[in-house]
Amino acid sequence: MRVLGIETSCDETGVALYDTERGLLADALYSQVEIHAEYGGVVPELASRDHVRKTLPLIEQVLAEAGIDRTAIDGVAYTAGPGLVGALMVGATLGRAIAAGLGVPCLGVHHMEGHLLAPMLGERLGERVPDYPFVALLVSGGHTQLVRVDGLGQYSLLGESLDDAAGEAFDKTAKMLGLPYPGGPHVARLAEQGDPSRFDFPRPMVKQGGLDFSFSGLKTHTLTTVKACEAAGELSDQDKADIARAFEAAVVDTLVIKCRRALKQEGLKRLVMAGGVSANVRLRAALEQKLGKEGCEVFYPAPSLCTDNGAMIAYAGALRLLAGEMDSADAEVRPRWPMTELTAPMAAA
Repeated sequence: MRVLGIETSCDETGVALYDTERGLLADALYSQVEIHAEYGGVVPELASRDHVRKTLPLIEQVLAEAGIDRTAIDGVAYTAGPGLVGALMVGATLGRAIAAGLGVPCLGVHHMEGHLLAPMLGERLGERVPDYPFVALLVSGGHTQLVRVDGLGQYSLLGESLDDAAGEAFDKTAKMLGLPYPGGPHVARLAEQGDPSRFDFPRPMVKQGGLDFSFSGLKTHTLTTVKACEAAGELSDQDKADIARAFEAAVVDTLVIKCRRALKQEGLKRLVMAGGVSANVRLRAALEQKLGKEGCEVFYPAPSLCTDNGAMIAYAGALRLLAGEMDSADAEVRPRWPMTELTAPMAAA
């Protein structure tokens, strides 16, 4: 089955073609970073308009790269939520129109389920992929969640952020340090030049137990440190690097502690990490080192599949389309859509 995947949940337009027998045939991604950078964050109306301009050309590009005619598409999957409502509607409208024109099934996919399943795309390339059950750490600009995964659509929420997501905290810290948007990669690069012994930032919500996260206090501590440096004189490049290093270390340690706690609580030895922040090199190394000592395996997608992309939507959609799911006549996009509302396909239950 060849499935066209369309991702338009926020500020990246992703399109991919996935074949259930051959794997990923082609994918393309367009980032709107330059459009939103001058505003320091995503402007929903601009995002929607740019998806309108970019999605169809990207579909044509993907089909050309795969060497496949549009009539060879067997199904269409698009991101139905969560995300920006206008952006979601662009992908949903185009996806449904293409499916109707071709007479093939169409399905709205949960964005975070796409992220969760992204590491499975490596199976066709001979890479290690996790077996069920496992614990998933979904960590991005909008979400920080720990989920127990027993199968497709069989998800139990273990913990989540009570305020800022980890990726959002990275972006806000970058803004405090005068770094470009999006901030995560810039903070990580700057942290490499920082002195790890100068500042010791708090690890939020690690002492009281539980699996929820909170990064708003860490963000406030970062701002307080920035102002203290400014009060002592000009905020130097080294000051910025040292603050970035302390902030990143605090986030990484917090995520590692919570992951270890979740694995122990659930009696599992496999962790899947996905989402934009999963590309952070220091986080990957810390998880592999500390969980590896306890006999746990860590899985994550290729760096190109950590951010929002069409490949993960095509893959997640293919699994559910194969199981017989498809959009109902009254299907709508869902800007807010708890992943715990998903269910296993009847064929997989």
